[in-house]
Amino acid sequence: MSTKGSYLIVLLILALAPQLVWAERAGQAGMGANESTLPADTPQGVSRENTASAEVKPDEQSEINKNALLNDPNDQIRTKAASVMLFGDNLDARKFLIDTLKQTKNSAARMAVCRALIQARSSKEALKSKEDFVQPVLGVLETETDSEAQLAAEASLIFEYEKMGKLLENMATDASKPVRTRLNAVGALKLRPDMAATIQLIKLVDDADKQVGTASEEALRSLSIPVGRDSQMRQQIISELERKGKNEFLRDWLIRREAQIRDLRSETEFWRGAYLAALGKIYGALGDDAAKCSFLEEHLRSPKAEVRLWALDRAYEWRVAPGTRLPEKLGPVLINLISDRDRTVRLKTAAVLSVMGEVNSAQALLAQLEAELDEEVATELFGALGGACYIAFLPNSTIKIPAEIRQQTLEWAATYLADPAPAKARKGAEVLRKLLEQNGLTLDDTDRYFVLLADRYGEIQGGSDGALRGELLNAMASLCAPQSVHKAQAKKHFGALFEEALSDKTDFVREVAADGLIYIDKMGALRLLRDYVNDPSSILRRKIIALADEVGGKEDLTWLSEKIGANSEGEPAWQAMLKILRDLKDSDTAAWKQWVDRLTSQSSKLSNDQKIAFLKTAEAGSASEYRLEVRKKLAELYYATGQFALAADYLDMQYDAAQTSAEKEAVLPKLLDACLKCSRAERVAEIAGSYLSKTDLESDSIVIRSIQDYFDQIPVGADPDALLKALYAIRVPRSRPKWHQWLEGWKVRLSKNKESDKLQQLAG
Repeated sequence: MSTKGSYLIVLLILALAPQLVWAERAGQAGMGANESTLPADTPQGVSRENTASAEVKPDEQSEINKNALLNDPNDQIRTKAASVMLFGDNLDARKFLIDTLKQTKNSAARMAVCRALIQARSSKEALKSKEDFVQPVLGVLETETDSEAQLAAEASLIFEYEKMGKLLENMATDASKPVRTRLNAVGALKLRPDMAATIQLIKLVDDADKQVGTASEEALRSLSIPVGRDSQMRQQIISELERKGKNEFLRDWLIRREAQIRDLRSETEFWRGAYLAALGKIYGALGDDAAKCSFLEEHLRSPKAEVRLWALDRAYEWRVAPGTRLPEKLGPVLINLISDRDRTVRLKTAAVLSVMGEVNSAQALLAQLEAELDEEVATELFGALGGACYIAFLPNSTIKIPAEIRQQTLEWAATYLADPAPAKARKGAEVLRKLLEQNGLTLDDTDRYFVLLADRYGEIQGGSDGALRGELLNAMASLCAPQSVHKAQAKKHFGALFEEALSDKTDFVREVAADGLIYIDKMGALRLLRDYVNDPSSILRRKIIALADEVGGKEDLTWLSEKIGANSEGEPAWQAMLKILRDLKDSDTAAWKQWVDRLTSQSSKLSNDQKIAFLKTAEAGSASEYRLEVRKKLAELYYATGQFALAADYLDMQYDAAQTSAEKEAVLPKLLDACLKCSRAERVAEIAGSYLSKTDLESDSIVIRSIQDYFDQIPVGADPDALLKALYAIRVPRSRPKWHQWLEGWKVRLSKNKESDKLQQLAG
């Protein structure tokens, strides 16, 4: 689909779905659940704890809160200030809120007070003397501003209908009031789940002012209340409502509202999915990175949280793709989203920045972390901050941040490490590991944080949270690794803990303890770990095998040999054995003999290929006096596995090394057979010529029997003509009549075989 076509789809969706709800529903009721963060410059008294600073006098604090309500550019801070004053005991502050609702010059302040009242509906703390706000809230409904009227209508819900209902009805029906005021009152009545409010709306359908009548009719339809064709039918509807009574009315009202909510959610989800799918098609159709970057930049700035989240997902996918980096121009946009009013956007932004080391985000992440109220978001921000600091302090990094930021991040890491929640403690250990691996810290600093890690591990040692113990120990092990600048210090702090952890019941703990020991001293680690070669953890067993492959010795051969043929460990164990055996001195004949006999025996679990590989190693490494024995075994294995050319090579060596004729005779049958099967006609002729130089060959001669067997059953792919030619070429004394008879017989036999083959071909 073309980009133009995709844009048309988006426009069509927007045209067909005017009720698509993108903004947070709580936005109509003031601050929603997602608006839970405050900027770093939040005034005292409206901080996270919502309490005045002990260092600020009450009167001074009241002035700070008043100033924040009237002048702060951030609506969240205004609302927070209003909430503090609303629930406080300062009567002057309470009067100030009432006066703020009455004055019309500061719309933002009026709306902030309304939001605070709306939030009071769900507060566990009871609002004292709330009746004081009835008339001020009613006064806000006389506004010409839609947003003020909407918030005032919702704020009026804090009052029972007995207190506010009649006042709203009077406002809606008073023809002397401005139409806009009456319409605002209609909107407030619509929000009321009260039979009297509904009856009043039905009556207002016939109001002399057409705008009021139309607004009332639309309000009733939105509540799924029948309107009726005329005033007579509307009177019947009113009578029916009165007959049912309040309880049945409320039951029906709840049922209708729940159905409306379900329908709205379903419709919203449908159009949301359709819209985001269309965005995806447009994005996918863009041909180059520059166009994609501009598209993402635009949608990362969208006023709709869902769209921002969609763009963040695409940015994350782009960044984690192999060999890719996001364009630099997206960096500032992403940094702005760190303090987004939507918690999910902040959460996703932190995840994106955690994989974007090329963006200088540390300062913004730290500021938001200090202001963040949502614990999950704060933890994600902290993780991204740790990564940003780590990247910035790499030797070749082009990003520079003040050392104080790293120091503050370390302090945050210490706080997270000490947190009882395992997820937070793990995150603290992870960030500590990253930053303590690097240069730039004093020995005292590193010692302090090393002690914190060890102490936190000690607190849970032997406890039920094996996963956390493993993560903490893993951080300690990494600090002992070669890339760690402070590995020498870390080894002194953590070495004993690694040894103790080998007896832990949790597999992961034992596994990372082994890593730590290996980083500290490989030979020393292997001495300890030999007691764990049959540990329940397959990961730990493979680590020990790999360590033996690297630094193992003759003493490791026995337990390694027991691993051969055991699942996935057999091959690594075998390779480790080969490595150790290759390193054996050729003078260690006893060791070579022991392992050659053991590994090539019938009971050995080695395959023939493994036996051959081992014997080749033994051939190269053993002393010359034992090498002949190794070659005998190689010859046997090559012959048994049908590798006749190699078998012939080793049988030849054995034949040449034989000291007596009896020893040669013992080797000769297999040597001739191997040579015949791998078509080494010249070698067969050479051996036959050697015998013929001494005597004629009888039928019981090994040479004759071997050649005769060959012509009796010529191997597939063999060249009997070449053999016969080589045999005829032997120069023999004239006094060898039997040999000539053998030659003629084989010649005739070969000729008959050829004739027989031709006849079979013709018959076929």
